[in-house]
Amino acid sequence: MKSIIVCMKQVLDPEIPLSLFKIDTEAKQAAVPKATPPVLSPFDENALEAALKIKDVQPANVTVISLGRKLTRVVVKAPLAAGADQLLLLEDESFGDFDTFRTANALAAGIKMLGQYDLVLCGIQASDTNAGQVGIGIASLLGIPCITFARKVELNGDGVRVERASPDGSEVIEAPAPVVVTTSYEVGDLREPGVEAFVSAGKKPVTVRNARELGLEPGSASCTSFLKMQQTAHDTRCEMMSGANAEEKAEELVTKLQEAKVI
Repeated sequence: MKSIIVCMKQVLDPEIPLSLFKIDTEAKQAAVPKATPPVLSPFDENALEAALKIKDVQPANVTVISLGRKLTRVVVKAPLAAGADQLLLLEDESFGDFDTFRTANALAAGIKMLGQYDLVLCGIQASDTNAGQVGIGIASLLGIPCITFARKVELNGDGVRVERASPDGSEVIEAPAPVVVTTSYEVGDLREPGVEAFVSAGKKPVTVRNARELGLEPGSASCTSFLKMQQTAHDTRCEMMSGANAEEKAEELVTKLQEAKVI
């Protein structure tokens, strides 16, 4: 049976109204609105769907790993209802202020703890930072190949076959297992589980590990730091076009746009 690991991140809902999104300039982080619960990064949901598609056609065990400081259980357990077999939560107070290197390092430690595996799947990037570095970092730390921007992933024998998007169309890459693959949205949206799936999800194993259990130093310094974080100002101004009819108003609008060098 193949062993597949999927890394999934809990993030601020990217679909919240812009009016609710605020930046805490002192803490240099997003101020999470109380009325908006977190979600799993949509890019990571693509990665889980890629794993489940493999499981649809051959025996495979899918383990999801999530990392964070205070993980919302109803959110991080959702992959179990979708079809994952078990969940590993890497949870520690020191995991709240991580750069991409420390995140990759902690996830790599969790993957090593799981033992033998054939495939590690990640989204191409997280929907909150859009960095796109963690998957590549995990591969580097584990010393295994990494294939990015996959739109189709298959496990064949002792290797992985990936169809990868490219500027000129697509290309097919094969690599010996184990390998890290980052998936694009072209893999497909995560399937919607039924009511029975949510009931059975409660019976699946969930393991929690902290920094010391992973062999990590909780107080280790970050490799990077934010010098400044601020919200982009969006100034809006409404100006009504004058004129006796639609034609005159249209002419005035064109004149205004030309003056503003929009056209």
